[in-house]
Amino acid sequence: MVAASLAALMHTAPDASAHASRAAVSCEGSNTISFSPGLSLAAQPTRISGSGAYSCLSTDPALRSGTSTISGGGRNGCFFSDATTVERITWNTGERTTVTYRLGNVQQVAGQAVVLVVGRVVEGRFKGQTVASPGLQVTVDPLTCASKRGVELITGPSTLVIL
Repeated sequence: MVAASLAALMHTAPDASAHASRAAVSCEGSNTISFSPGLSLAAQPTRISGSGAYSCLSTDPALRSGTSTISGGGRNGCFFSDATTVERITWNTGERTTVTYRLGNVQQVAGQAVVLVVGRVVEGRFKGQTVASPGLQVTVDPLTCASKRGVELITGPSTLVIL
């Protein structure tokens, strides 16, 4: 859900807007992600946790929303990421989906965390399908990457597209 540039990642990721019309699920919502320790200029071992909430359109009209928990870790910084993140989604239908994101990019640009992660559903509804989740989360202070504490929390709008 930093080593590669966002442009390069977008090139390797499915184009969510082009595929949204044929997506199994296309959702908009928000995510809040915590980093411990906070993201800094130098990459270091980091734990990731968070949550998400989505409103959705789906090929199944009964599926209209979902909430998620996010966890993971790896070597992360404001300009580098080598992490695996898991998002566990519970749909309004009671069904569940587990997504593993191994390809991701989080870059701090003028105080904004530009996020794009690409993954695969590994368990539950939509198993085997590709997931793209771009978003723009706000960092309150753009100089936080250079501070001793680093970026500990990002929050903001996100999209979840299951193809």
